[in-house]
Amino acid sequence: MTVKDILLLGNPRLYEVSSRVDRAELDKLSSVIQDLHDTMMAFRRKYGVGRAIAAPQIGVMKRLVYLEIDRPVVFINPQLSNKSPEMMEIWDDCMSFPDLLVRVYRHRQCRIEFRGAKWESKSLDLKDDMSELLQHECDHLDGVLAVSRAIDARSFALTSQRHLLQNRGVSGE
Repeated sequence: MTVKDILLLGNPRLYEVSSRVDRAELDKLSSVIQDLHDTMMAFRRKYGVGRAIAAPQIGVMKRLVYLEIDRPVVFINPQLSNKSPEMMEIWDDCMSFPDLLVRVYRHRQCRIEFRGAKWESKSLDLKDDMSELLQHECDHLDGVLAVSRAIDARSFALTSQRHLLQNRGVSGE
């Protein structure tokens, strides 16, 4: 088990755009995928949340996302499309700033196209919580953090103050 340090808010690497994964790199990805899994599970044990993690959050600047809810899913070179005009307002959280919530708008629905762990082409139509989650993770690949998408100056709260927030969803990256 290899738990990596998660890059935290303020680390300039979080604002870098990740490079695409080439098929020739596929064999090397298995250790990165295992590191993403181990790191996310350790975060989940500590904080009680954690559904997905992007490779840049552990300092691997590649377009790779690991998600585990019911089962593990690997997203290689994900691309979002068909974003709905309908938006939803949520209190977003992030492993890179675990004590902070940020109120943002996300598209209620979108499609994600990606390569799987065996380089097979895949796509999924996403809505609601899965749509916002994968928008958040794809933002990491583009060097965009939820703090950059804050709705306004009052869109920040400590997680300890969650009980005081308006009745809006908290994402649980």
